[in-house]
Amino acid sequence: MLSRSSLRLLSLTGRTSATAAAPAFARAASISTIAKAGNPLASRNLAHAFVRPTAKQTIIRTSQRSYSVQTKPTPRDEGPKFRYIVLLVILGTAGFVWAEKNVRKKKPRDFNEEDYEAIKKRARIMHKKTAFTPEEALVIFVLGGPGSGKGTQCANLVRDYNFVHLSAGDLLRAEQAREGSQYGELISNYIKEGKIVPQEVTIALLRNAMRDAIIKRLDEDPDAAIEEGPVRFLIDGFPRKMDQALIFEDDVCISRFTLFFECPEEVMLKRLLKRGETSGRTDDNVESIKKRFHTFVDTSMPVIEYFDKSGKVFRIPCDQPVENVYSQVKGVLQDRLGI
Repeated sequence: MLSRSSLRLLSLTGRTSATAAAPAFARAASISTIAKAGNPLASRNLAHAFVRPTAKQTIIRTSQRSYSVQTKPTPRDEGPKFRYIVLLVILGTAGFVWAEKNVRKKKPRDFNEEDYEAIKKRARIMHKKTAFTPEEALVIFVLGGPGSGKGTQCANLVRDYNFVHLSAGDLLRAEQAREGSQYGELISNYIKEGKIVPQEVTIALLRNAMRDAIIKRLDEDPDAAIEEGPVRFLIDGFPRKMDQALIFEDDVCISRFTLFFECPEEVMLKRLLKRGETSGRTDDNVESIKKRFHTFVDTSMPVIEYFDKSGKVFRIPCDQPVENVYSQVKGVLQDRLGI
């Protein structure tokens, strides 16, 4: 007869497969033998030792063991990785060598007092909101009717005297053709009708062109302002009205004098029609030319009379060969500027 402990063991091991039944019966027999020997405590302990734990008990024991065991880190996890340190050292050395070579190529420049003055002057002109001083710009107005030969004489002065030629008409046409210009359509309509473009547009274009020319010379040769004096400008076809003249001299620069090329209308008409054959300009046609003649007489002649009262106008006849006209122009420059 099996004892009570043996029966309990058999009931627990009944869930196991057939292959585990034989060892279970053997263990039960051992427990029964110990119980008959009169040692119930030993038989109870032995029964507990042979009982297979349930799945839940196994999970609990495993989880308790995993938290209680201290795993020793492997040598690979201790400290920063050596190969990263080597890579950083290599990159740092390469960067230092590259920087040293570039520093040697760009030798520091020795600045003197004139260099500092030129830099300050450039910065002042770059952000200028007031008029250019006589030390910065020398302005000569070049006026005359359409086709009087202003452009030809200005080209000669640029070639021989290093003037900067600014044509108000060319600046307006360039602005008209510039993509995205907010004044393009307005300028086109005014030129087509032979009218004068609003002064705000023309004066702004002239101011910007003068500033760019002055800064360009400072960038190319900082000593030029001292050796050569102010930048010389020929402003061709401007001012066309009294308000343009007054605002320009108040806000941009005071002119030295005005070259006025006088030419009969029939001579100018003949020249313009000839030019229109190849110029491609929309205003080189008889209708536009006649409108321009009337506009010049009505608006520009008062400007010439205004400057003439202060002795700042030099009248040069243009119905003669180009060489003769240029000789007279050079004589004026010699008398007024000493060049």
